[in-house]
Amino acid sequence: MTSHRLDDHDHHLGLEHDLAMIARQLREQRLRERRQMLGWLMSGGAAAALVACGGGGDGSGSTSSSSSSSSSSSSSSSSSSSASTASCVADPAETNGPYPADGSNTVNGSVSNILTQSGVVRSDIRSSFGTSTTTAPGVPLVLTINLVNVNNSCAVLSDYAIYIWHCNRSGEYSLYSSDIQNENYLRGVQVTDSNGQVTFTTLFPACYSGRYPHIHIEVYQTLAAATTYANAVLTSQMAMPSDICTTVFNDATGYSASIANFEAVTTSTDSVFASSTAAQIAAQTPSLSGSVSDGYTGTITVALDV
Repeated sequence: MTSHRLDDHDHHLGLEHDLAMIARQLREQRLRERRQMLGWLMSGGAAAALVACGGGGDGSGSTSSSSSSSSSSSSSSSSSSSASTASCVADPAETNGPYPADGSNTVNGSVSNILTQSGVVRSDIRSSFGTSTTTAPGVPLVLTINLVNVNNSCAVLSDYAIYIWHCNRSGEYSLYSSDIQNENYLRGVQVTDSNGQVTFTTLFPACYSGRYPHIHIEVYQTLAAATTYANAVLTSQMAMPSDICTTVFNDATGYSASIANFEAVTTSTDSVFASSTAAQIAAQTPSLSGSVSDGYTGTITVALDV
């Protein structure tokens, strides 16, 4: 029997066979490439690529996670330290509401802007400053805010200015409500430290009709920029923990009007929080501990999509 070498035999089988051989070689090449890609993914290459790309989004749903520290970065207007949290969700933009005193509206025909007043930078915001020193009554709340960058592995953001404000235990806002227009308590600004933190001493807010209990927040890239709402890089709101709301409203002096209001609203039915996802509501809710008699302390992480 005459023997043939494989290449000689294949050479005489014609074009149809040659095309089949090429197709088979291409399939084998693709299979090798897929195996290489799978090995790369299993080794963590995809995670590295995601971090390098910076993660995008519109701020309403961006997330980031990191189990290690990230390198520091800085600019002329702000800086980011090397520490980072385990994970973060970008806070959604929310309305500043009708009582912001940030230069966006007027009271009795005059622009209301506490941000330009001397004394607004302070940690304890329970009392008014300037022409009045009235202290708002209520259950004490010491709240630490951690500011991070969702697009940089949740690295902390230092030298940013944070302005918070909220209603008193009766559901009224200083500078706006008719009986306290001459007060400016429960409003204040602080600058994040090297750990991206600020701590405010304030009061637990009430629940007024039509809204879930909340605290307003505006973030500015620098203290110098924190003079008007137009410069804010984030305007959002915090949702107070439901279980603590129930305890405070039922047990604390001065909050009785909040009981019925709170029973009629949830974050799902609230005009602001209803548009947030479950992950965003969790991120917008501070973690608190304490009691009505001793007051509450807690923290919240605010993540910017920058």
